Amino acid sequence: MLATGAAVTTALAQVDREKVYQWINELSSPETRENALLELSKKRESVPDLAPMLWHSCGTIAALLQEIVNIYPSINPPTLTAHQSNRVCNALALLQCVASHPETRSAFLAAHIPLFLYPFLHTVSKTRPFEYLRLTSLGVIGALVKTDEQEVINFLLTTEIIPLCLRIMESGSELSKTVATFILQKILLDDMGLAYICHTYERFSHVAMILGKMVLQLSKEPSARLLKHVVRCYLRLSDNSRAREALRQCLPDQLKDTTFAQVLKDDTTTKRWLAQLVKNLQEGQATDPRGIPLPTQ
Repeated sequence: MLATGAAVTTALAQVDREKVYQWINELSSPETRENALLELSKKRESVPDLAPMLWHSCGTIAALLQEIVNIYPSINPPTLTAHQSNRVCNALALLQCVASHPETRSAFLAAHIPLFLYPFLHTVSKTRPFEYLRLTSLGVIGALVKTDEQEVINFLLTTEIIPLCLRIMESGSELSKTVATFILQKILLDDMGLAYICHTYERFSHVAMILGKMVLQLSKEPSARLLKHVVRCYLRLSDNSRAREALRQCLPDQLKDTTFAQVLKDDTTTKRWLAQLVKNLQEGQATDPRGIPLPTQ
């Protein structure tokens, strides 16, 4: 009986796989593409090797890029509809699958495919279709940085991803801000990323200014998840000696007092990061006889 059950499962899996092959083939035809995008995006979690199947099948990546390019005219002026947004986001979901798979990630970067998404990150319209488009595009970049691969950071540093993320961190929805800040955090956690951001005062001050605005906003509208990423960015910046010196002047008071005590009461990790940040900024600083830090001249 068990053997029969296993055979049925295998047969069903095979049927399912045949359907996946069929949908991939259907991506090449404009008439069948929309439904194929929808069905494949639903399957991306349950088919482990979907990314290589997409990447190596004839015309598939070109079809996905065509879906992206087709939306460009709807960006400016901003006329994107919910239907258009849902359709292109299904294509982006498949590209995210390719971006996060170890077999296809390097080729995905070598083809500079993330650059096709940057026009979406440049948009500022607050309508839901645009917000969903930005969030899904950020998800593709987030999937790349989540892998902690050096080649990903090397690639991103040659692009405009940092200013794009900073703009979204300043004015996006809470979810978009969270993903954009996570991307910045991952870039900072890489030694090359930290060195790049701290290389000039202009780069550092832009990042510090946006983080400062976010702290002010979070003191009015708290979000524990977003605050966690902001604190981690500050802590990592404090590993750089020049940034540490500057942060002694510009770290928001809300991170030094009890403003976020209630938000962080159950978050031991972020509380530890915050304590370490304050400690990093105090170390090596001149103090008066009572041990109180002296103001920097």
